[in-house]
Amino acid sequence: MAKKILVETSARHVHLTDEHLKVLFGADAVLHKKKDLSQPGQFACEERVDVVGPKKTLARVSVLGPTRKQTQVELSMTDARSIGIDAPIRESGVLEGSAGCKLVGPCGEVELTEGVIVAMRHIHTTPEDAAELGVTNGEVVSLKVDTQERNLIFGDVVVRVSPNYATVVHIDTDEANAANCKGEVYGEIVK
Repeated sequence: MAKKILVETSARHVHLTDEHLKVLFGADAVLHKKKDLSQPGQFACEERVDVVGPKKTLARVSVLGPTRKQTQVELSMTDARSIGIDAPIRESGVLEGSAGCKLVGPCGEVELTEGVIVAMRHIHTTPEDAAELGVTNGEVVSLKVDTQERNLIFGDVVVRVSPNYATVVHIDTDEANAANCKGEVYGEIVK
């Protein structure tokens, strides 16, 4: 029997650099942990920012920690289109030539020339679980999700292997809604 993998919905969020954190929240700003996320060391913060596009603003978007080397905004395709941004589908961290936006915090604003993406659906996995699943880092697979009245096979799911990961699938809110993902949902790799 194929190994089942927990499927999590990754809602819109922002990763900030130390520099942008200080511009948006003040010179002495630090991130305040609201709750831990499934990936070790990652957490949702109390801090929130507005993401401003040409058409409208997404208010109070979650900031995730810890800070990163480059500011990144992850939206669903629906989010991006609704605010007038043509965000490319990319792996996290692949930001060159991506879309821009304005971020607004309580102490300032940051104009991004790039950094806005629709995250490619992906599987985080440990090397041990990758071996058990029969997948390798960078491989692109399909994932079958069985849900009430909306079973779906997602193609183009990239595998990301690291000993620093917990094994879990991340899809965005558009994808979760398409598959009627509610509560605890599991998927299995289809080759």
